[in-house]
Amino acid sequence: MPVSPPPRKSELSERDRLSDRTGTNATPPLAFAAVILANVALAFGPLLVRMADTGPVASAFWRITLAAPVLVLVALVAPARPRMPDKRQMGLWALLLVGGVAFAGDLGAWHLGIRQTTMANATLFGNSATFIFPLYGFLVARSWPSRMQGIALILAAVGAGLLMGRSYQVDPRHLVGDLLCVLAGVLYAVYFILMSRVRFAMPPIPALAWSTLASIVPLLLFAAALGERVWPDHWAPLILLALGSQIIGQGLMMYALGLLSPLIVGIALLVQPMVATAIGWLVYGETLAPPDWVGVAMVAVALVLVRRGSPQRATQPVANPDDMDDERRIK
Repeated sequence: MPVSPPPRKSELSERDRLSDRTGTNATPPLAFAAVILANVALAFGPLLVRMADTGPVASAFWRITLAAPVLVLVALVAPARPRMPDKRQMGLWALLLVGGVAFAGDLGAWHLGIRQTTMANATLFGNSATFIFPLYGFLVARSWPSRMQGIALILAAVGAGLLMGRSYQVDPRHLVGDLLCVLAGVLYAVYFILMSRVRFAMPPIPALAWSTLASIVPLLLFAAALGERVWPDHWAPLILLALGSQIIGQGLMMYALGLLSPLIVGIALLVQPMVATAIGWLVYGETLAPPDWVGVAMVAVALVLVRRGSPQRATQPVANPDDMDDERRIK
């Protein structure tokens, strides 16, 4: 009896590919460590933004612009690098372009929001991707979380509320800043969605390099339109912002996006407010109440629970789109 051949890679839907990431092998230790370290590095971003002597959007512009040459150089010298776009790759490059613009909008809105609302409000609304991105994964893969993953999500939500809700203030003076941070959280989730699709066909550094390049012009135009001071007197905070947040933080995040499920990536984002709480304690002398410690513990337990995964197989992202045959290229 003849056996039907397996489906070609191009015939696999995003649902099938995203479902593969929920398997027991979808949370390898290296990728899980990468997403944790990425969020630790990214948590120092708001501190460096406040230290910069440029406008908030201008600091985002320099974060991207200073990091871009390093990322492009690494992408070009690496053995796995994408060719210039052709007709068969236009969909991939469109995702990179839109993802870069979405990331520029996220950074611009987030940096503005930090200056116009409290740190607690900014952290609360800016991390809304924690729940938007996993929801996208559930809907696309049509694979709802297991009981253990559901418990992890609930623990993460309650822990986040304890970490940030105690100091949340409803104040009309913060409305614009709050809305900007909500917009930033939504755009960050859009960026994750687009770049997770890119990572099915492109290695992490080239993906980050080209999306970073796409963010430069929108941020510069945004800063100029707001009349911000763009040229700094002191470069150290901006260099550290580019190195820590864009090269290390987003570099590790891009690697993790290709290997981990949206649920794990989303819950791992809560590492940022955990670290931000510690920074506030050490740098600004902010006292930690018992709810803060309980929130940290709940988020930590959620990360341990969600790390276990579910009983399905996992696949690895394609290493190099240049080496893919026609039937495996993105249409």
